[in-house]
Amino acid sequence: MEYKNDKTSVEPGSVYMVAGPEDVKFFVRTDPGAEIALKLYKIDMQNMADKHRKHPEPGENAWEQHNVVKPNVNVQVDSNAGAGLSLASASTPTVKTFTYGPWSACLEYIEQLYRQQFSADCYERWDVQIRFQQWFRDMVRQNDAGLELHNDRLSLQETVHYIDSHYDQMITVDELASRAGLSRASYTRHFKRSTGQLPLDYVNRVRLERSKQLLQVTDDRLHEIASRVGFSNEYYFSRRFKQYTGVSPGVYRRHHRQEVRVFAPYLEDFLLALGIKPIIQGSHRAWGRQRYLQLDDVPEFDVSQLDSGFLTDHTPEFIMLDMGYKTWNLERLEQIAPVYYVSHDGEDWRTILKSTADILGRNNRVQDVIDTYEHKVSRARIHLHDRVRQETVAFLRVSASEITLYGDECGYVGPIIYQDLGLRPHPYVQKWTRGKRGVNIGLEQLNQLDADHLLITFDTRNSCNFGEERQMLNTQEWKQLPAVRHGKVYEVDFMTWMNYGVLSHNKKIDDILRFMG
Repeated sequence: MEYKNDKTSVEPGSVYMVAGPEDVKFFVRTDPGAEIALKLYKIDMQNMADKHRKHPEPGENAWEQHNVVKPNVNVQVDSNAGAGLSLASASTPTVKTFTYGPWSACLEYIEQLYRQQFSADCYERWDVQIRFQQWFRDMVRQNDAGLELHNDRLSLQETVHYIDSHYDQMITVDELASRAGLSRASYTRHFKRSTGQLPLDYVNRVRLERSKQLLQVTDDRLHEIASRVGFSNEYYFSRRFKQYTGVSPGVYRRHHRQEVRVFAPYLEDFLLALGIKPIIQGSHRAWGRQRYLQLDDVPEFDVSQLDSGFLTDHTPEFIMLDMGYKTWNLERLEQIAPVYYVSHDGEDWRTILKSTADILGRNNRVQDVIDTYEHKVSRARIHLHDRVRQETVAFLRVSASEITLYGDECGYVGPIIYQDLGLRPHPYVQKWTRGKRGVNIGLEQLNQLDADHLLITFDTRNSCNFGEERQMLNTQEWKQLPAVRHGKVYEVDFMTWMNYGVLSHNKKIDDILRFMG
């Protein structure tokens, strides 16, 4: 690029700001044969400012695009070669070089602004001004050495704020990376590390959360909601919504407008915690129903019987199933009503409770349920610490065919008695069950389980005769255990303890306090 008695080398992927008196011309020259690869954009910033204040004159453009394919280009042409560019405002010719990364994002911005400048709509021209300022700010920011030392987390957080306020617009990873001053790959890596999600997954989550609010409080049609939150069409929106929530937008809206007849076999605990009484309850021919829930007036559906059906007066409108549905072939229920599959592990009961409340319109109850439980845990933990101290605890599930020792990290009981209440697991609990919900042990291992306290429940599923699951109590290995000899064995209800619901957990705490407190 030549101007007056000086010149500057033009490098690919760079932005040049040129300024000088009105009589100084700037020219772009190329080597013979190289001109076909050069695309030149001219941005007259003075004209940009003028256009913002007045209507443009016919043929007056702030932006110009030129493909330099011949020595002569039709804009202020030098007699030898190149395109002449002029920008007045400086007393001496000045050229400032900027870089912009990723370059694809820069070109995307420029192309869009170039296309929009010809609009006759004043609001679109205004949008051109705004977008240009954003682009120019990003470019200056990327080239400010003082900003290079800023923490990447701050830059990432700014892009998160941008997503939260611009989710209804088209957002690309390149654009976000540009705002953070990072390459696309680096930005994606840092974003995933900071948020646990890929950038576009986070964008879609923000859009879908906003759409849930609109479904609850407006009567807007689905295509209107899809457009308002940034989705290109209703069908794509509906598909993403069901992937995200587990139910369709229509079902979600209906559940927030009216009471719904729900069937949730062995998930009734979560319903009752939210104040929802199921239309029918799950049961099993060996285990029965969950009596601790006191649903004595609610009909039963035996999940273990393939021919089980619903009476006309108790046909559900909505069904919830945990991942155990495959054991009982309950996918057949999809023919009866919409089905929501709970995909979270049972240990993550808070998330299950929140998602249940969300799809059934009971969000206002969730936090009270969780806060009440945590307050109870806090008081019980202090109480037990003063009484049990360093004494060890183990939990056994016994059937006619096996003895299961439950772990301290996961499962129905470990997170409650060892993590929430702070009781001390017997060393073999940690050693034998490491990373598992439970392990089967034989009488030889049972003989080594010299815990101070034993909690035990009996599983009747494999019993051919009444009481067969209790035969272990007659063995010598059992009788010689310290907890047995000292009267510190506590039998608990099977269905109450083999459950992940918050009502179940509350009763577990009650049992522990009654036995050990």
